[in-house]
Amino acid sequence: MKRDGKLTKAILNSVLPVILAFVLGGIIILALGENPLETYGILIRKSLFTSKGFMNTLHYASPLILTGLAIAITFKANIYNMGVEGQMVLGGFFAGIVGAYLPEMNSILHKVICFGVAIACGMIFALIPALLKVKCRVNEMVVTLMLNYAMAKTLEYLTTGVFRDLSAGYVATPTIKESAMFTRVGTSRITMFTVLVLIILVIMYFVMKKSKLGYEITAIGKNPEFAEAAGMNVGKKIIIMMLISGALSGIAGAGWMTSEQFKYTLSFSADPGLGWDGMLIALLGGHSPVGVLIAAIFYAVLKTGSDNINMYTSVPKEIVAIIQGMIILFLAVKFISDNTKLFERFKKAKKEAA
Repeated sequence: MKRDGKLTKAILNSVLPVILAFVLGGIIILALGENPLETYGILIRKSLFTSKGFMNTLHYASPLILTGLAIAITFKANIYNMGVEGQMVLGGFFAGIVGAYLPEMNSILHKVICFGVAIACGMIFALIPALLKVKCRVNEMVVTLMLNYAMAKTLEYLTTGVFRDLSAGYVATPTIKESAMFTRVGTSRITMFTVLVLIILVIMYFVMKKSKLGYEITAIGKNPEFAEAAGMNVGKKIIIMMLISGALSGIAGAGWMTSEQFKYTLSFSADPGLGWDGMLIALLGGHSPVGVLIAAIFYAVLKTGSDNINMYTSVPKEIVAIIQGMIILFLAVKFISDNTKLFERFKKAKKEAA
């Protein structure tokens, strides 16, 4: 019964912010003179209930699943890897360089090399804050946040200078070779990268839910001092978690490069970025692999559905950005409450005052 209560609470904590955001979004749509139910119906129908729309949604959800998992595996242990965005773009950048500069070769081999390089880049970039955390007790949130901006500027320099494609009419690296590209299915954008992502999702489910490491991650998240006292090498586990997180981020970057972008541009990860979106997805999914899958698909529905809203109604597609912003706001309230016990303190203070 206690477990059922926790599950119900977790579901409510994820669903309630979405409902509130859609209600407030509906009020704005009403103010614009449109029917909110009709607008939301178009958004969902065109993104989920047409074959092309559903496959496009899965395509856009694929890197989000990986960045969501990359966040979830560390956040579950109360280790705040805020560097997923930097790890993802670094992996994507060098996957693009390898894909462009290596000669045409066997398609599978070329992709394996691209993904291998991206994984190595993501892991190395994640290892820096992990070692500083374990060896020097440096706050990993501060380090990873700062490294994101350092990485963005470094890649901007490399893209505008060393690796710039002078034949392009804008700042970009050369287009990757055809042997490094994933082939799209029919008229949709979906590729075999999505299948790879689903395989990784299943593996991560067993790692986080059924393996010894998964139980250790949960133990560290609940009480790291007790876990250390019980004989667990917490520092080693933190490094392992960060390396896994970096590897997942690198795969996300390589997959986005080889299935969608095909060259690195300054808007490769869009705005606010696939890594930052992964944080929202991890929070919305309750740091659970299944929750991350559902949250990533939901978020991709908003992304793909925004164009349809703009096409079939007079509601601007920016309404989706407003809804996303409100979801983040409501999730932030929950996140702050969970980590500071704010509401419990408020209730205690109120009770003492009475």
